[in-house]
Amino acid sequence: AVKGSIWYQGETNVLRKNGFLYASKKKALIEGWRKAFGNKELAFHFVQIAPWAGRYGKGELPALWEAQAASLNIPGTGMVVTTDLVDNIKNVHPKNKFDVGNRLALWALAKDYEKKLVYSGPLYKSTNVEGNKIRLSFAHVGGGLKSRDGQPLREFEIAGVDGKFQPAKAVIDGDTVVVEANEVVSPDQVRFGWRNVPNPNLVNKEGLPASPFQTDNWQGGSGE
Repeated sequence: AVKGSIWYQGETNVLRKNGFLYASKKKALIEGWRKAFGNKELAFHFVQIAPWAGRYGKGELPALWEAQAASLNIPGTGMVVTTDLVDNIKNVHPKNKFDVGNRLALWALAKDYEKKLVYSGPLYKSTNVEGNKIRLSFAHVGGGLKSRDGQPLREFEIAGVDGKFQPAKAVIDGDTVVVEANEVVSPDQVRFGWRNVPNPNLVNKEGLPASPFQTDNWQGGSGE
């Protein structure tokens, strides 16, 4: 019998500029495996591919990240984030698979073996505009939000309705993050780690990293 599967793939899909089409490909794969194994609840936990300073076109890796996050809308799935596990940004296959495996195990233990533990880093859920600031809410805050390296939060950008993004100041406020920039008086949207080689530092207190996201018509799930 097969209880579940793990999956780590997507680099070629970025190079082929599949973008959000990847989400439907992943859905077809999952449904096909569940039919083949005769198990409609077959677990499918996967790895969000790592940043890479290689042949990806501008914005193409973030587009795939959103498509991967959208796969969390399929029941019985889980997603591991790897933005903090890159030892060499020029290597499309980072060497550290030990922590990748540990994070996959957290999803399996929590979802398939009903262990009570924090199994994911922060995943974007919603925004609330508050004057010249935007407040971001997340799933999987665990014991609380923090900076991985003790430095100010980085990789946040904010824009008005014109879509012109500016580097933003981001501050943790309870289980939320408040984002602002002097250049943006009437903010409309935020993005986080939204480039091919980000090095974000937002994590929960269990040390699991937040996934890159953008708030304009976001398609990603939360895996709760």
